[in-house]
Amino acid sequence: MAREIDEAWIDEAIDRYRRIDVLRAEFDKAVAAHVVSVRSPDDTVEVLVTAAGDITDVRFRGSLHHRSAADLAREVQAVVANAAEAARWARGKLHDEVFGGFRALGEC
Repeated sequence: MAREIDEAWIDEAIDRYRRIDVLRAEFDKAVAAHVVSVRSPDDTVEVLVTAAGDITDVRFRGSLHHRSAADLAREVQAVVANAAEAARWARGKLHDEVFGGFRALGEC
């Protein structure tokens, strides 16, 4: 028994694959370019992080002379952890923006 091939479905699947490929490239570009600023709990350390999770800059605000090394290390650790969370959040938002209107193949 010969199987019927639904060529329209195949064409649609190919078109959707190509569209996903274009959207993925747009998403990757947006993730690399989108930068989020995060500050430590005491506001002495600021980290700039891309949605991809790459830290692009670390800035110390104000005088650090009154700070112990241990205190400063805790602030840096806290802001880096917050930067990782901010990157995940930004990546999720960008994903929703880029892929939000895209329907699953079964929804067509």
